[in-house]
Order: sequence, then structure tokens, then C-alpha cells
Amino acid sequence: MIWLIGAGPMAIDYFNVLIELNKDLTVIGRSKKSAKQFEALTGKPVIIGGIEAFLKTQPKRPSSVIISTSVEQLATTALVLMKYGVKNILIEKPGGISSKEIKTVANMAKTTDSSIFVAYNRRYYASVQKAQEMIEVDGGVISFNFEITEWSHVIQNHQKDLRTMHSWFLGNTTHVIDTAFFLGGNPTKLCTFKNGSLEWHPASSNFSGAGITDKDALFSYSGNWKGPGRWSLDVISKKRRYIFRPFEQLHTQQIGSIAINKVEIDSGREKELKPGLYLQCESFLNGNTSNMCTIEAQVALSKIYEEMAGYHQT
Repeated sequence: MIWLIGAGPMAIDYFNVLIELNKDLTVIGRSKKSAKQFEALTGKPVIIGGIEAFLKTQPKRPSSVIISTSVEQLATTALVLMKYGVKNILIEKPGGISSKEIKTVANMAKTTDSSIFVAYNRRYYASVQKAQEMIEVDGGVISFNFEITEWSHVIQNHQKDLRTMHSWFLGNTTHVIDTAFFLGGNPTKLCTFKNGSLEWHPASSNFSGAGITDKDALFSYSGNWKGPGRWSLDVISKKRRYIFRPFEQLHTQQIGSIAINKVEIDSGREKELKPGLYLQCESFLNGNTSNMCTIEAQVALSKIYEEMAGYHQT
């Protein structure tokens, strides 16, 4: 039995994948409104009232849990589940609303001997998986650069918790950064610059920086939330430039050529389901977690993300 915690849009995406994987699951939500919408779209009943109320009924512990709540509820939900004895959890990114919360989750995981993985589904895009294979053949990454521009004119209209909006860089923009570091390595040295602010994101709105990773790859990044742009990533090996623009597609440029060629990839389940989610869930449930982000790794990475964003660290 698998528990799916949450009944919002992302939880619906998870439900569709779990049904495709032929898994038996129980859905636990908090509000009647989201539960009603979930049931209308999936036909699956939702147990409402939240995880704390559900656990008071003393249900049998599941084999695995997927936490797909709002960002401000992620860490609290994970802590409650671990205290109940749940050992295998996939938690939606970023795992908490701050590096402090993420560290609390990681500490509890160590105390309870629980396995917690942070769900960055772009690692499992068909385009990223294909590039990972090709880069290995090329001999590895030597440099990369990425853009982290967000469409603030759209985001400012989101009806979300103020804490979630103020930590948008950690909660959403890290999709791009995680994918970049997944392919190019994690920073060992980093120099960051940030300035500006937005009403809904007062810490910063303009970003740039550079560093070197544990794979000895140099990298740089930029993003301006007040100007036009998009998410993008360029990864360079000795033989090719790998271009993700958009991330669902992969283009390459051969050394000695200016031509940009689209790589034909088998998108498989991504045509019907949210990209990357099927393979991510399949890997998690089968214990094939070598490409997943552990909660322990996320502790260190979240501090880097907060430095890039200009968040106050405690």
C-alpha cells in the first residue's frame, strides 16, 4: 500500500502515474475543496482532515509514501510520518520551506533510519536521461551555464501562502539548478551576486554567479525576474554542447560545427503523463534511487540555493 499525501494538481499527476504503475494507494488530503476537485478528476475518494487526523485512526503503515502537499506543509508532514514509523518517503521539492526545515527533516530521517528522497522530476526527463548517457560516452562535463529567469508577471497572481512566495527561488527555481548540478556536479566553490526585489519576493530579483563543481566543471548562471527570459541549460563536453531550451527537448552542437541538431528521444510515458514523473516514481518504488536527490544531499544544496537567492540563513 502507498499513501499519497495531498490532493492538489501535483497530487493528481502522481495519482495518474501510480495508477499507470498499477499500485494500490490511499489518498489523504486536508481541505474539502481540493478533495472534491481531486475526486471529480480521478474518481478516487480522498480521506480529508489531514495526515495527523488520519494517523489517529492507527492505520497500518504503508510500504511507501509520496508527499505532494503545499511547500509550507512538506517538512511537517514528513516529520509526522517518520514519527509514525514510515521508512520510505518521496517528498516534493524542495523538502521544506527553508534549509533549516530541510535539515530538521534530514536529522529525523537519520534518527529514525528513514529513507527520504526529494522529488526533482526533471532529472528523469527523457531529454536529461539521454544527455546523461551521451555525456558519459563523451568523457564527462567540462563546463555548463544556465538561466533561471522566472515569469514574475505570471507568478505574482498566484494565490499561494506568503512564505511560499517569499521562498520561490528555493521552492521552484531550483528545478533548473538541480538539473544543472545533476549533470555537471555540485559546487565546491561558488561566487554569487544578486540585487533587486519584487513585492512577492523581497530578497532578490536579479541573479548571476559562477563556480566550479566536484566534477571539475566550471559553470555560470544568470536570471532576471523583472525582464524577459526563460529557463535554459547548456552543458558542454569535449565533443558536444547539450542544449535544453525547453527542458523537454534536447539539441546538440558538435565540435567544429555551428549547426544545432535536435536529438530524437523516446519520450515514452511523457506523452500522456507529467514529464519525468513516471520514471521517477518507478525508480523510487523499485529502490533504484542512484539518480535521486537524498534529503541529506538537499541539506547542503539548499544552503547553496539560499546563498544564490540572498535569503537570510539561520
